[in-house]
Amino acid sequence: MEIILLEKVAGLGNLGDKVTVRSGYGRNYLIPQGKAAAATAEKLAEFEKRRAELEKKAAQDLASAQARAEAIGKLAVKIVQKAGEEGRLYGSVGTKDIAEAVTAAGVSVQKHEVRLPSGPIRQAGDYEIVVQLHGDIVANVSLSIVPE
Repeated sequence: MEIILLEKVAGLGNLGDKVTVRSGYGRNYLIPQGKAAAATAEKLAEFEKRRAELEKKAAQDLASAQARAEAIGKLAVKIVQKAGEEGRLYGSVGTKDIAEAVTAAGVSVQKHEVRLPSGPIRQAGDYEIVVQLHGDIVANVSLSIVPE
């Protein structure tokens, strides 16, 4: 299935690129999310009319992500959690908990932006958490999990 990207998609292409993807990925994810449109003649013409508008929106999103990344880089977030004697947490700290703590500290972060490649945190301590705000913009948050 050939599609036109309406925004930058990691691992696929930039705004305006005409790419070929599997039909299920295009129909079920990219098109409903507004990230792409089918590459028909009329959609291509419509895209060329809206190109400046889409590029302006992409530039605004990028600038907003850069500003948020600078603000996040200055934060030191602390989460208090119940833990056993050896620092092992009762439960875990996941992406939702981290996103809520960073948002409470003053910078809005969604849980899908927080990256925990090794899964939820189950041990008290200090961590560097990666927050991917945009396709190219990544910020690090200093997270301290303190036993209650």
